[in-house]
Parts: sequence; C-alpha cells; structure tokens
Amino acid sequence: MAHAYTPGLKVLGHTILIKQRRLPLPGEILVSKGDKVSAEQVVARTNLPGNVQTLNVAGLLGVLPDEIEEAMLKKAGDKIKKDEVVAQSKGLFGLFKSQVKSPINGKIENISKITGQVILREPPVPVEVIAYIEGEVTEILKNEGVAIKTSGSFIQGIFGIGGETIGTLEMAVSDPGHVLTEKDIKESFKDKIIVGGSMISYDVLERARKVGVKGIVVGGIEDQDLKKFMGYDIGVAITGSEQVGLTLIITEGFGKMRMADRTFNLLKSLSGKKSSINGATQIRAGVMRPEVIVSSDKAPSKKTSDISTRLGLEIGTPVRIIREPHFGTIGKVVALPVELAKIETEAKVRVLEVELDNKQKVTLPRANVEIIEE
Repeated sequence: MAHAYTPGLKVLGHTILIKQRRLPLPGEILVSKGDKVSAEQVVARTNLPGNVQTLNVAGLLGVLPDEIEEAMLKKAGDKIKKDEVVAQSKGLFGLFKSQVKSPINGKIENISKITGQVILREPPVPVEVIAYIEGEVTEILKNEGVAIKTSGSFIQGIFGIGGETIGTLEMAVSDPGHVLTEKDIKESFKDKIIVGGSMISYDVLERARKVGVKGIVVGGIEDQDLKKFMGYDIGVAITGSEQVGLTLIITEGFGKMRMADRTFNLLKSLSGKKSSINGATQIRAGVMRPEVIVSSDKAPSKKTSDISTRLGLEIGTPVRIIREPHFGTIGKVVALPVELAKIETEAKVRVLEVELDNKQKVTLPRANVEIIEE
C-alpha cells in the first residue's frame, strides 16, 4: 500500500541533533574532535577581506597614468592610515606641490600605470563561529568548521525573524491562549528568551526590545504588526538576518492563534534552562524552520521519536494545516478516503478529513497539511 507522507514541524521532548558550524571562508578550527563545548564557545574563526576603494591618483595630481609610480610615496603592499599622504606631485620648481591623502585605514593593494588609479583595501574583518549548542565535537571539517552533536529538546516554529541567540527560557504567561500584553514583559526578562501564548502585538514587541529581551516564542502575530516592527514588508525571501534587536519565533501562524498545548507544555517544562534559538525561515527551495533547542544529558523518559520509522499519514496523526483558509490550525486526521476528490480548481486529488481543536471537521488536499512530529 502506498503511504502519503508530509513531513512537518517537530516538537520533540528528547532527540539527538547534529549541527554543522561552518565558516564563510577557510580559516582556523579552534577545537578538536571529542571536545565538549558550550553554546557560547568560539569553535572556528577567519578573516573576511576588507572592502576595496579606488583612488584616482593620476587625475587628482594632474599627471599622466604612466607617471603615477614617480608620484607615489607608498608601494603596493604598504600599510596606510586615514589622511596619510600616499602620493605627491613634483610641483613647479619644487613649489605648489599637490598631495593625495588616503581616505581609509588599510593597505595599498595595487598601483596601475595604465589607468593611473590606486586600489586600496580596508583591514580584514574578523569572523568567529560559536558552537550555538552545548555538546560534543564529532567531526572536524578541514579549515571550514565542525559538526557538534547534542541531545535534548527540539521544537520547530512555522515562521520566525532574527538570527541565532542564546539565553535562559522563561514563561511570560501561564496559559497558551493568553494574549501577551506590555505588563507581561517584566524588567527581569532582560537577556532572556520568553514564551508567550496566542499572540503578540507591535507595542509588546517594542516593549520587549526596550527591556532587552533576546528572543520571544509565541503562537501568532498579525502581519501588519510584524511589518511595522521590522519597518518593511518581509516578502518571501529567507529570514534570519534581520537586525531588529531580538529573535521572534511564531509556532502556529498569523493572527491570534493559541499555542499548541504540546508545544506550550514542553516549553514550560524547560523553563529556567539555557536554550538556543534561531528565527531563520525558508519555505521554498530547501525548507528551513525556526527552532528552539535545549540541550540535556538526561535520558529520555520515553523512546525518542524517529522520523525514519513513520509510515506517513494515519488515522489519529496530529497535523498542522499549511494553506488558507485554515492556515496554522492544529488538528488530527480522522479519515483518509481512498478515492480522488475534486477541489475548487477542478483538479482531482487525494484528500483527508481533519478534526480541528474546536471539533470542526474539514476536508482538504493531503498536500495542505504537514505532520507534527512528537
């Protein structure tokens, strides 16, 4: 029998994770295979080449391009400081000399007798890669990075903004249906990652940013509030590089959406523990989900879920709807009709029946749901 299988968001109390931590360019690896690392520990570093600037020395001095080397006071490879004189004309009878000063700190990269221009390069930009999660180095990727293995809890959201951050997990509410208010954002949440309920508004996001909250995990948000907070419409591109002062992870969808009980209860059980979160999201061309990771050395109380052992959609399978008009809604499969059904586009597809949390039953294409891994 053929099985339909739509992979979806994972909400795992205990699992094994391996994360690759790579440099943008070849560099130096600072750890060895088998080392235990903390989330904040720097595991690799490199230097990105500085920006290049062009200086039209021949034009500024009024000399021919092939005369530029005679005017230069610095050679290719020499270090320079901002406002330092790098070239000078001979002048008239040794007088009325013109000078060219460096606009940057850096070095002379190239001097061209053909164009009369000098290429300047700013100092290299140091880049460090941290472990991001607590665990063990299981592999060294030569000059590129490392692979780190950890065990613990793993929760995926449906959408997020902001990059990687690390902080203690704290509950801002006691109920997954609670709408976050400004009063819920306490001063003690500075440098913390807080968990909300069904929704967060622009004003509450601003309050959290002002307090110094590192990250927020919440059920839903209105699209206009997100756009106002960011200052622009996010579109469909990959997220994660936004510089908005905090990382935001939406677990359910857009609008007022009660956080799934299984997600809320797991986060509540992890309150007070150090967590690593990342809001990076990409839906198309290589799915990337926002995530919450809490490392733990404790053995799981029950068998760890293994996605490879799941046969697919079955009666009772928990799913999330990923298309309108029920986008983000949680439910469970109650029927899997064998025959094809005609949908609004007149196409015939395989469908399923889902019972939502409010007991309403809806029939929709199987491609419109994703399995929630527990």
